[in-house]
Amino acid sequence: MNKRAIIYSVGKLLQIMGLIMVIPALIAFFSDTSSKTMSALGEPAVKGFLVSMAISLLIGTVAVLLSRRHRDEIRVREGYAIVTFGWITLSLAGCLPLFVFFSSNCDQTGFTVIFEHFTNAFFETVSGFTTTGATILTSIETMPKGLLFWRSMTHWLGGMGIITLALALFPAMGVSGYGMFKGEVPGPDKKRLMPRLSETAKVLWGVYLGFTIAQTLLLMAGGMPLFDSLCHTFGTLATGGFSTQDGSIGQYNNAYFHWVIIIFMFLSGINYVIHYQVFIKRKTGIIFKDRELLFYVSTIVIAVVFVTSLLYFSGLPQANHSFSHYRYDRPVFSQFQTHVNSESAKVNTLYGAFSEASFQVVSILTTTGYVTADFDVWPTVCRFGLLVLMFWGACAGSTGGGMKIIRVMTVFKVSWRELAKLARPRLVIPFKIGDETISDNRIINILALFNLVVIIFVIATVIMCFYVEDLVTAMSSVVAALFNIGPGLAGVGAIENYAWIPIPGKWVLLLCMLMGRLEVFAVLITLRPDIWRK
Repeated sequence: MNKRAIIYSVGKLLQIMGLIMVIPALIAFFSDTSSKTMSALGEPAVKGFLVSMAISLLIGTVAVLLSRRHRDEIRVREGYAIVTFGWITLSLAGCLPLFVFFSSNCDQTGFTVIFEHFTNAFFETVSGFTTTGATILTSIETMPKGLLFWRSMTHWLGGMGIITLALALFPAMGVSGYGMFKGEVPGPDKKRLMPRLSETAKVLWGVYLGFTIAQTLLLMAGGMPLFDSLCHTFGTLATGGFSTQDGSIGQYNNAYFHWVIIIFMFLSGINYVIHYQVFIKRKTGIIFKDRELLFYVSTIVIAVVFVTSLLYFSGLPQANHSFSHYRYDRPVFSQFQTHVNSESAKVNTLYGAFSEASFQVVSILTTTGYVTADFDVWPTVCRFGLLVLMFWGACAGSTGGGMKIIRVMTVFKVSWRELAKLARPRLVIPFKIGDETISDNRIINILALFNLVVIIFVIATVIMCFYVEDLVTAMSSVVAALFNIGPGLAGVGAIENYAWIPIPGKWVLLLCMLMGRLEVFAVLITLRPDIWRK
């Protein structure tokens, strides 16, 4: 392992981070300070950004200067290490604005209080970069605009990947940077669109930026302010889910916003290679040939029809049934009854049921996590269906999380092939998805990842049971973190948050978020002692 090559690359990433944070720092200065003089630089909403920028640029520059001779010595294993340590380092630097703000607005002192503030700030930042969208904020609308913009911007950076941004901005990193690209881009197959890796990164970010501009303009056309439009666009395209409103998208109660976000969540769950082929190369035929895309669309259609039918024909369960679901801060029954009546009114027409089902199915399947309804009061079978979709995930090469559609298809097809071979042992069945033959190595890789995810899910759930008294909450919090979704069920449901989770539990979920975004292998590989031997 070439440690200096890792230091160089992480240093470059810190330099990029320091420069990018100028944007939220300026927003904080002009929006969140009472005075526009130099004294405003000492206010908590601004000071945290200045501290983070200074530390990122200083450490990054020193790291680059000390190790620049080794910048081209990046192989696959160095790439995995850069991705893992890069994301951790950027999250540490990125959490400083929140940490400074939390600390400045608390009268208590002591190590325990400081560590709690750091944990909350780090949790929120990791949740942003990994596009999980799980939040510890209990009153979002009172937060400074600079911090709200930054937390949404971490989504946008993490969605396409801060490493791919670095490869696009610094071609020198792309000379032997395929290991970094392979370790960060989600999905089992990392395709290059261009001969040079830096050109591939630029193409992906170009499409991503185009979608960003389009959605922002469409939201503004419907009357959403520019600030909110940008923040919600960042959360949508990155399939993240951070909102500027306590009630998420549902707080706007606007059908136009509702459907614009559904469309872009759907697009964000599709492989960006397909977007490039369709929107740039004008090869629309790929839409009907790509089996993963067809499976993705079919899953959404079937799930929407299923949930719509249940919501419209069965309605919501009685309030006393849903009231038994665990909640950390349980309301009185009369208040809960009013809440259930309000949720029932949303789905008492066929259009209403279809609209809410469409939004929540697409939001959960793409792992975005935006909500327009409290699906925790929906029929139990609907809640279970959404939990299954959390595991499922979006397409490979998209910004979505989960296992990825292509892996689910592979697991199903391998199981079916083995059943066929048991009945006819001499039968030779080539493994193909569409016109593409899947090699045995790829099959083994997918099955190994599937097994690792199941093992991590079980271990993390067992640990969470020590800190959370409800099994559904413990289990769904791990699912929501590991597959980068955000909202889970019960105590971490659609209208709940993660603020009440004990500190050790938050660190378990932090690790799950990182492993989920980097798809387990990148993190676990760096933990192997033999990897670090020369």
